[in-house]
Amino acid sequence: MFQVIPKQLDIKGSKLVTGFHGIGATGYWTVKYLIQKLEAKRIAFIDSDLMPPVSATFSGKLVTPYELYRKDEIIFLKIDIPVLRENEAAFYRELADWVATSGFSEAALIGGLDSNLRVDDSTHRVVFTSSFIPRPPLNNSKILEDDHIIVGPVAALLNRFEILNFPAYAILAYASTERVDPRAASAAIDVLSSLYGFQVDTSPLIKGAEALEEQTQRGERISDRYQKQSSMYT
Repeated sequence: MFQVIPKQLDIKGSKLVTGFHGIGATGYWTVKYLIQKLEAKRIAFIDSDLMPPVSATFSGKLVTPYELYRKDEIIFLKIDIPVLRENEAAFYRELADWVATSGFSEAALIGGLDSNLRVDDSTHRVVFTSSFIPRPPLNNSKILEDDHIIVGPVAALLNRFEILNFPAYAILAYASTERVDPRAASAAIDVLSSLYGFQVDTSPLIKGAEALEEQTQRGERISDRYQKQSSMYT
């Protein structure tokens, strides 16, 4: 069972933006940050037999695992809890089928890309389905190299959208594989802001990234100092 509640939504022509827990938690934090900063309004819930039995509260309100938020022509799908791996294929197939038949004009999928693969000063790579026609700034972004693969929810949705001949694209921002990476979320937001014409202050994300990077560097310095001290006795 997969259903969106309420069933009657004014979706025609809207753009779907969603992201996922993965490398750097890039997609999840991109969507969550945009919902907060744009003050998007919750408009619907996703109910599925494949969703985990988890709930939480935020600002005193109950938050369910999968919810839809609207800001003008943009509809955000926020996925708070990852789908269990054994349920991913079935859940995202059903989600893609719903998106493709509900009146959306396109879908944007946000994910992370291992920063160790970076070979230039680009902040991201992009991937398009065959029916998506790139426009600025996407048509100026570099496409993911042929020797790299995509895994997880982004891959599942891209594959299904390609089969359904639905226009969709993925923004894969370079991110740390070892921690949450606010800088990657900022990079994805910059692309989305330019594409859809909204203004979002990403300076808190950059400050958060700098703080995390400083903590990492400090930890590395302490580790190096310990190793040097230890080597004196070997």
